[in-house]
Formats: sequence, C-alpha cells, structure tokens
Amino acid sequence: MKRLHYFVCLAALVAAVACERSGLNAEFVSYDDGSGVEHDLIVLGEKLEDPYTVENMTKAIQAVYPTKGNVVQLTPTDNYVRLLPRNDEDLRMLEEMGVQMLDHPLDYRIVKEGDYYHDSEIPEENITWQYAVVPPDFVAPDWIECELLDECFIPGEHSTKSAPDWIDWDAVERAAFELTGNSGMLTPCTKAEMKAAYPEGRITILDSEVDSQPVGLKGVKVTCNVFVKFARTFTDDEGYYEMEKSFTSDPRYRIEFTNRKGFSQGINLIMVKGSISTLGKHSAKGYSLCITKKSEDKLWRRSVINNAAYDYYESCASNGVKIALPPANLRIWSCSLLESSAAPMLQQGPVLDLDVFEAALGEYLPIIRMFLPDMVLGLKNKTSYRDIYRCVMHEISHASHFMRVGNAYWDNLIRHIAMSYVTSGGITYGIGNEDYAGYCEVAEMWAYYVENVLYRERYGPTDKFYGDKYWFSPQIFMYLDERGMNRFKIFVALTSDVHSREALKSRLLSLYPESKSMINEAFNKYM
Repeated sequence: MKRLHYFVCLAALVAAVACERSGLNAEFVSYDDGSGVEHDLIVLGEKLEDPYTVENMTKAIQAVYPTKGNVVQLTPTDNYVRLLPRNDEDLRMLEEMGVQMLDHPLDYRIVKEGDYYHDSEIPEENITWQYAVVPPDFVAPDWIECELLDECFIPGEHSTKSAPDWIDWDAVERAAFELTGNSGMLTPCTKAEMKAAYPEGRITILDSEVDSQPVGLKGVKVTCNVFVKFARTFTDDEGYYEMEKSFTSDPRYRIEFTNRKGFSQGINLIMVKGSISTLGKHSAKGYSLCITKKSEDKLWRRSVINNAAYDYYESCASNGVKIALPPANLRIWSCSLLESSAAPMLQQGPVLDLDVFEAALGEYLPIIRMFLPDMVLGLKNKTSYRDIYRCVMHEISHASHFMRVGNAYWDNLIRHIAMSYVTSGGITYGIGNEDYAGYCEVAEMWAYYVENVLYRERYGPTDKFYGDKYWFSPQIFMYLDERGMNRFKIFVALTSDVHSREALKSRLLSLYPESKSMINEAFNKYM
C-alpha cells in the first residue's frame, strides 16, 4: 500500500506574543518558534518501564504510605494495547469505535522526534502496529489482532474518586517514576512544590498583510502525553488551551488538525481524523507557539487552512439568516504538488468513477480513493495566507451548496468537471456546451462569488475579480450583491432543481419579484 508521508519540520523565526489572559500563567508559559524540531522517522531508544501500570502505581502507594498503603487495591482504569489492522478499512472501523491510535510504542525513549514510525518487523507496504490506550472493557473486532501490553492505573478525577481521600496522587505519581527508573523525566521541584502542573498555552498565527499582531489558531486540537497518560483539548477562538489532566513530567505536544467545528485536515500514516504536527517535549506547565510565513511550510499551510475554514463556518450566519454549514465531518486534503482543487465530497456519498481524475491527480489518485476527501486543495505556487485563504473559501462554499442540493446533483457536477478536463485537454470547466454544463455553471458562479466576497471582506476592496474569465459569469451575483441582494438571499435560490442559468434567473425572479429590474439587468449585462 502506498503511503503519503506528511512530515512537519517546524522552523524559522517567530514573533513573540504577550500572554495576557486570566488563567494563563505567563511566568511559566514561554513562546517558541518550533526551530530544531524533527519531522521525519521517529527513532526509538531503549524500552522504559511504564510507571502507570497497576503494579507500579500500587508499589508507589506503598512507598509513599508504608504503614497504610497495603489497604489500597487498585483496579485498571485503562489498558495499553497494540493493534494490527489488516487494511485501511480496519483502521477506519477502529476510529469509528473511538480508538485514538499512534503508530509508535509509548514506553520507549525517543532518541529522535518525528511524525511517523514503522515497525521494522512489519513489511513496509503493510500497516504497522498501532498503539492505543483504551477502556478496560474494550474489545477489538475478532479479525483485528489485539495484544494487551499493560493494565494501567492513570490518576484522574474519575479514577481516584473511590480511593481513600488521604492519598496525594501527585506524590504517588512521582514515586512511580522514581521506582521505575524514570526519575530523570520528572519536573524539578522542591518538596513543598510537588503538585503536578496542568499544561496551558496559546497557539497563534500571523497574517502580516492584515493583522499587526498574531491571532489565535482557532478551535484546533492540542494533545500531549507522557507514557500512556494523554490529555487532549481544543483551542478557543483566541488560540488558548488548558488541559484537564496534570503532569509531573514534561509531556510531548502535538497539534492535531481536527477542529471543534467538525472539519479535519488530511491524513497521516495512520487513520487519524487530522494530520499531526509533532512539536516535541516541553514543560508540563505549558507550551506556546506562534506560526508565521517563515514557519515550516506544512505547518503554515495547515494553520492557514484551519483558520480560513473556521472563519467560513462563522460567516454562515448573520442576524438570524443562515447559509447551510458544510457537513459536520468535512475532510480536507491539501497537497503542495497539485495545482487543481476540487470539492468532490467523497466521504458524504456521491457515487463517482474516480478513474476519470487520473489525468489530473496522477499518483495521488490511489490516496484520494483510499481516504475519500471532501475537499482537495491544490496549493502548488500558493504559499501566501491570502492565496490559500481564497482557495479554501472557494472550495468550502461548494460544501455548503452540496448540503443544499444533495448527492445526485453533485454526481452530475463532478462528472462534468472530470470529463471536461479529460476531453478538452485540461480545461477545468469545459466550454459550456456539455451535457451537465449547467450544474457546473451554477455551482461555480456561487463558489467564485463567495470567494470574492469573503476575500474582499478580509483584504479590502480590489478591482480584481477572480473567475471572471470563464464562460459562466459569477459577476452576476456580485452585481446583485453590490445592489443589496447579499449571499444569504442568493443561497436560498440554490435548490437541487436549479442547474442552469435560466433556471437560476427564474428562481431569483420568483423569490424576489420586487427586484425584477435589478435581476434582469444583472443577467443581461453578463450574457
């Protein structure tokens, strides 16, 4: 099986940002530029003894409380397992069961950081072992090999609720690290400061053409772990995050490009909802990062896409009027080697013959067939925030249109675009006289119009109008918009039976008879 390696090397100088927010401990949370972080194959060192096994946590209680620790009986809160899926369908099934997997073991020293790992005993073309922390009652499907590695006790609000209230779990956790030979991993502290820390920080991004200061990386998932102890949360609108679990040693941090709005980006070497950028080991008290154009390319692009898509979701409602949101599980895939972008909405159910995309997608076709993206962003020669932003707004507006018209409409639209690309020698939208050209006409009028409107809202007025050279005329919508018929009103007309310019005009006239003269002027102007 061919695998796409999405490696992230955070690099470059990053602007410093003030930590001013109630709850964020600016004294201990410093900003980092991410330089020096490796994003290649993870290199493992020696195997370590996991302090969080039931056996080791029991020994730690007895070490901290030698006279009464023997009365405490711990039961597993989690199981540390490894699974060997046969194929990507197995991976997808495990994901749907809620299993969050990593492709490397959690109880080995990491000599060199990276974004992926492959067990040397597993053939390169096969899926490698996947490691996960699951509830004790987890049962894998019969056909997926699953090995129990350790029964674990991970202290937390729920796991310690039934335990004696005299136990200082932070002290026990530190003792477990010491007893297992991992004391060097502990955060240095005095005896009076043995409390574990709750990681917190801020992830930001700077669009220097618009913002004088960095803004939050919005709604993205931040994760961290030490051995089998994981904490996960989403950033807020300003990029701040606070973990609900505490750590006595410095965890490894990651950004997983899954957003609390529901969309996710890309694929990693395992079936996770979003591509992962591994940030390395940092303080248990927190880690912060500011991303700029000088940062590593993949991290930069993913972060721009994240905030652009988030902005689009926010833009879909105004004063109680709404444009349909994209699907709740929207999957976005981007590639810096592709020029073409598309919104095939494959995960949502359209029935497409993907072979017709071979000319445009080449070696990436098997990957797209495997992972069924809804949006494919071709980012070749698109490196600036504004270029990526415009590309996202175009394709994600298609996702709203899809939610309005459904699968059958989308089948005809994508069939037209794909076949036109092949038969016209690379002309993306054909020439307008093909069987399903009307579907393309309406869909692209909408997408280019939204792209231009939201681009201007962010970057200001411009004489340039993207899409005005094609045989369809998105300028019609802009003409109406400039005269008071905004995108919320126009979207109402985009029903499944509107798949030609004539049908679109007729629908607008029936919806807004008071604007008859303006509608006729718009369509006559761009014949």
